[in-house]
Amino acid sequence: MPDIILYAKQIVKGFIQPDKTWLQVLDGLSLEVERNTITAITGASGSGKSTLLHLLGALDLPDQGEITVAGENILSLKGKRRAEYRNRTIGFIFQFHYLMPELSVLENVAFPALLHDFKQKPAAYDRAAELLAAVGLKDKVFHLPFQLSGGERQRVAIARSLINSPALLLADEPTGNLDWQTGEKVFHLFKDLIKEHRLTAVMATHNERLAGWADRKYHLQAGKLAPPTD
Repeated sequence: MPDIILYAKQIVKGFIQPDKTWLQVLDGLSLEVERNTITAITGASGSGKSTLLHLLGALDLPDQGEITVAGENILSLKGKRRAEYRNRTIGFIFQFHYLMPELSVLENVAFPALLHDFKQKPAAYDRAAELLAAVGLKDKVFHLPFQLSGGERQRVAIARSLINSPALLLADEPTGNLDWQTGEKVFHLFKDLIKEHRLTAVMATHNERLAGWADRKYHLQAGKLAPPTD
């Protein structure tokens, strides 16, 4: 039997637009994700890929539906409990790295762990250094983000997403801000780390080539997902 880590059932989400009309983004969408796999979600710009990832990561709530991650009904979590859940269970990687410019590379990677328990600072820094070595940046731990290339900054973001050993990684166009050659290198690093650490990832991308290297691929259109391809 497949080991399912994420269930999303009949998800509905819409928004009121500036002209006061209603935009239905997700319309009864359902998704199951197996543990230790990479699932890619493709679709046109504006199709709802980012909206879906925000819901799966408890950054937003659906209008209707159910979402369970690692046995946790995330829609039942409120306020501080939801924030703690995100920090403990979800690793986020975005198109733009969102590194804190005043912090060193090491401090940026360790930051999510320190949110959980500041008393663990030495252990968090040791873990951050290990992850930075894994992404090929062991010689740049004390650099500031502006001293890195775009590909290096995204590798820092990948290391940061792993600091709390998350049950689920959510990657929103993780190579979308990079040239194709750098993007492919970053993606393969991302994929290798997922396999090495036995993680699970859902990735939204417009890059069909990258999506083709995932374990499963869906296409988001008209608020629903087309059947997966293996």
